[in-house]
Amino acid sequence: MTSTAELKGEYDLTRVPMIVQGAVKLGLLEGILVLLFSLALRFLGGVAELVVGGIILLLGLAAVSMLPGLWTRPRTIEGIAGAAGIGLAAAGVFLLVDVALLQNIGTYSHRWYEVGGGSNWWYHPVWWMVGTFIPWMGAWILANQTVREGRPAPLAGFLTAVGAAVVLAAGAVLLGFPGARWTLATFGVAFLPGLALATALSAMGKRHP
Repeated sequence: MTSTAELKGEYDLTRVPMIVQGAVKLGLLEGILVLLFSLALRFLGGVAELVVGGIILLLGLAAVSMLPGLWTRPRTIEGIAGAAGIGLAAAGVFLLVDVALLQNIGTYSHRWYEVGGGSNWWYHPVWWMVGTFIPWMGAWILANQTVREGRPAPLAGFLTAVGAAVVLAAGAVLLGFPGARWTLATFGVAFLPGLALATALSAMGKRHP
């Protein structure tokens, strides 16, 4: 039986081995970035902490939002769903690393863990949802770009999402939104609606013939 990926040529690559391979790579990358971020927050302070932590956060957001789509080369819902599947499975891989290693070596605080009353069942589902939503939106951006321009432009898509997130975060702080501060956490939360806005913007424009 010919696979969907083979029928569609170089787009919408969703073979199961490729999805699993992508999930393992992305999940391990997430673990490394979380470890580096926790070390930056533990050993740095002030401007150095903000700069280094911000760079790591941006790298993480770029990887999670764009890599799955670059691997599945989405042009239709098939490739978009495949990228979301990579994100979901990658979240599972990261959580195995988190429970087995990161929670036990004492490099980062357990604020999410503590909010849930000391249960992994609190923040793990949040990670699954966010870890699926971000690559889903990112793949949708890449698919829209491919249909409109004939090729994906991941950097442009990601920068649009970052710009939207900065505007939304600043607006939340200036309007006194509960919990909004001039922090990386506020930007990280604002990235979610910013990415959704960038996805909507990517659908606008003339379609590639």
